Amino acid sequence: MKKIVFYITILFPVFTNAQQFITLQNAIDTALMNNFDIMIAKNNVEINKTYNNYGQAGGLPVINANVGEDKSLSNINQNLSNGSTYTNNAANSNTLNANITGSITLFNGFKIVAEKERLNCLQKQSEIQLNQQIQNIIADVMLKYYDIIRQEKYLKIIQNSLDVSNKKLEIVNERNKVGMAAAIDILQAQMDVNSAKQNFMSQQLVIDQAKTELLQIIKIKKYVSFNVNDTIIIDKTLQLDSVINSLNRNPSYLSAEQEVKINEQIIKEKNAQRYPSIKLNATYEFSNSNNDYGSVLSNQNFGPSAGITMQIPLFNGNVFKTQRKVAEFEVKNSKLQQANILNNLNAEAVKAFQSYSSTLQQINSQSENFLLAKKLVNAVMQNFSLNQVTILEVKVAQTSFEEAAYLLINLQYAAKASEIQLEQLIYKLSY
Repeated sequence: MKKIVFYITILFPVFTNAQQFITLQNAIDTALMNNFDIMIAKNNVEINKTYNNYGQAGGLPVINANVGEDKSLSNINQNLSNGSTYTNNAANSNTLNANITGSITLFNGFKIVAEKERLNCLQKQSEIQLNQQIQNIIADVMLKYYDIIRQEKYLKIIQNSLDVSNKKLEIVNERNKVGMAAAIDILQAQMDVNSAKQNFMSQQLVIDQAKTELLQIIKIKKYVSFNVNDTIIIDKTLQLDSVINSLNRNPSYLSAEQEVKINEQIIKEKNAQRYPSIKLNATYEFSNSNNDYGSVLSNQNFGPSAGITMQIPLFNGNVFKTQRKVAEFEVKNSKLQQANILNNLNAEAVKAFQSYSSTLQQINSQSENFLLAKKLVNAVMQNFSLNQVTILEVKVAQTSFEEAAYLLINLQYAAKASEIQLEQLIYKLSY
């Protein structure tokens, strides 16, 4: 409850006031608190924790109390050997039995030990799956958050183009006042302004929809207006060898590893059925009988008793043998699945790192191209104001700048997405 109050205190202002900033950590914390899949995974952990005890494995005593009472009413007509007769038309008989029985398994081929270990593995597996679900949610939030940053950077490019187009139109209109502007230049300049405005509105819609998708991921039902940070910081220190060597920490691999252990314990459980089972039994019994007829009119006895029973399996149609053989195949399959998962993780890691390293290299060269394109636009606009270049040459410079800026932003986002994928593969996703 304290944790919930803390989150509400921290996050409530973020989602109530207009145009508040949502940090990446705010978004992730909210998603982890509200996500239904994580709630289900947490419940699965609690279920396996509840099951994981020696009682469930059959290692604790079983104690039962039993009470029974029998009453009878009989009509009796007896001819005795001494020649006398006995007649009773309402003979009553009452018997009361009560006992407490207890039994505990002393030995059953170590089946209890195997079952308890299997329950341990199931609990660990559910915890690993919870961690995997948390990593998936963190990755989803991060990708959408950085996508919003990318889209807003697009908007700034469009705004820059709109500013340039407005400046062009202003220059052309000034020339027109003194009769130095061609009609085609006026039309082209106005069309460029209109086009930039349309692109600006379309891009704003893309941003609004991306923000709505982020709110959906973090399970905020009511739309609220918010801003995000405008920086994508890329970790440039990741190395392929380090990633490959750390893939054994991946939750999918660890979950498959637990599956192998679970199936190995099942083999032990099946083997245990071939051994004798020894149980210690104890009983405390009370019995009281009252009769209106017969040689014993009243009988009462009570007291403890104890004993040991042994059950030795001799033959059951080869059921145990069949079950053990099937369990061995299950182990083989789970090991193959684990190896297949590791192989797939290796392939994913190599492809992600190839994208990551290639994108980082392209960012360096594209950053230079972006600066050159920006300088080109400034130079062309200066020459255009002096009537030394045409409006079409300005448009070409604008297009070059936009393409260079879009490519740089896309490279930055792609590098970050590859970084997120690599860190998720080695269970090292941080924010």
